Order: sequence, then structure tokens, then C-alpha cells
Amino acid sequence: MMEQNIKEEIMAVGLPEHIAIIMDGNGRWAEKRGLDRVYGHKQGVDTVKSIVEACGEIGLKYLTLYTFSIENWNRPKAEVNALMGLMTDAIVRETAELMRQGVRVKVIGNTKDLPSDVWGKLNELIEKTAPNTGVTLVLALSYGARWEIVEAVRKLMADCEQGKVNRSDEVTEEMFARYLSTAGIPDPDLLIRTSGECRLSNFLLWQCAYTEFYFIDKFWPDFEKDDLYLAIRNFQRRERRFGMTGQQIKMRSDDGDNAILG
Repeated sequence: MMEQNIKEEIMAVGLPEHIAIIMDGNGRWAEKRGLDRVYGHKQGVDTVKSIVEACGEIGLKYLTLYTFSIENWNRPKAEVNALMGLMTDAIVRETAELMRQGVRVKVIGNTKDLPSDVWGKLNELIEKTAPNTGVTLVLALSYGARWEIVEAVRKLMADCEQGKVNRSDEVTEEMFARYLSTAGIPDPDLLIRTSGECRLSNFLLWQCAYTEFYFIDKFWPDFEKDDLYLAIRNFQRRERRFGMTGQQIKMRSDDGDNAILG
């Protein structure tokens, strides 16, 4: 009953357009139970299914999940291999359900580092879900924000050398953003991190300039739909000023211009 009440409450107010989640604590969740860390990642996949479903139910447009960071390649080889296997299995197993829900899948990150079989399955999923019009699920895989920014600079420099960009043109934020892997995706309005850690961990550094942060002590396998709804309700009660004063925001709101409120 609580879930339904909160769900109705947040849907009656303006929803964020884009939520990003750092799904932290799978391994520690398992270790606290005397289990292998891989078991925590398996439970984490179930949580992903639940949260993607919840986002579709409320009409969220974009959900980005920090699935595997560039730094994660430094973990024990057995754990990395298990994660890649879990990912491949989940893609195959959940494709029909994602299609049923109308989920569109995108991937950001240095995908060249992914095993060929994993990337092959992902590419099939991306192509198959491309026509869908429900929530856009963005998987950050082999992703690092510093890597992304450096790559964007390299691409911009290459376009300058090839004459695609005039060297005398002013480089604006809008122009630079088109070279990021998130080009065409709105910046996150809300970022959620589970497990009690309070840092970005090299995730969407450029895009989160004005994102609202929400940290929760629960490990990712314990994160439920109610937790998502509560995070959204917390977001809805915040005043997003974007460098303005509270009075300026109030005046804009009184004039009927609610765009600044996100």
C-alpha cells in the first residue's frame, strides 16, 4: 500500500526527466552474508529489473545505470569474468521483457574493451530496442568520466584537423557536449547512490554540474521501488536555483515559467 501511495504522490508532481544511479554495494551485501561477491551481483541484476520496471510505470524518460566502470577492470579476474557472464546471460534472458515494456537500450563507455561476445549481444539488444518509445535505459559500461572528456577533446581536435570544425569558431559548452558519449541525452536531474558512499566515482562529471544528489545507506540488492519513489519525492521538494536566488525562482514560478524548477 505504501508503494502505491508514494507512486501516486510523485506522479501528481513534475517528475525528473533523467535519473542516474550508482548501483553500489553488491559485493559487500554478499560478504555480510558470508557469500561469494558474485552472488551479490546476481541479486543486483534482480534489483535492476525491478527499478527499470518502476521507471517505466511512472513514465520516466531516461535512466542511466553505472554498470561497470573503467576502474572495475582492476578487480580480481574471476569477479570480472563472472560479471561479464552475468551481463550476457541477463541480456539474453531479459530481451523479451524489455521489448514488452518498450524499453530502449543505449550504451556509453569504452566498449572496445568489452569481450566480443558481450558486445555482440549488447549490440543486438541496442538495435532490437531502438524503435521502442518507453524509458531509455542507458548502461554505462567500461565507463569513466575522465576518459569520456579526454575522448571528446580528441574527437574535437580530429575534426579541427580535418576541417570539420573551424579553428576560429568559439568552443561552447553546447558544442563540446556533442562530442561526449551522452550526446543527445539530457543531463541527469537526480543522481542516486546506494551503499552509503557519498562520491561520484568518476561518473558523469560533466553532466552532473547541476544534478541533485541523493545518497542512501542500503546496498543495491536491497534497493526497492519504494526507495526510488522516496528519492524522487525528496527531489521534488528541493528548490533548484541554477545560480539564481530563491526570490528569482519564485518570480519565475509566479509568472508561470516552471522550466527552471526542473
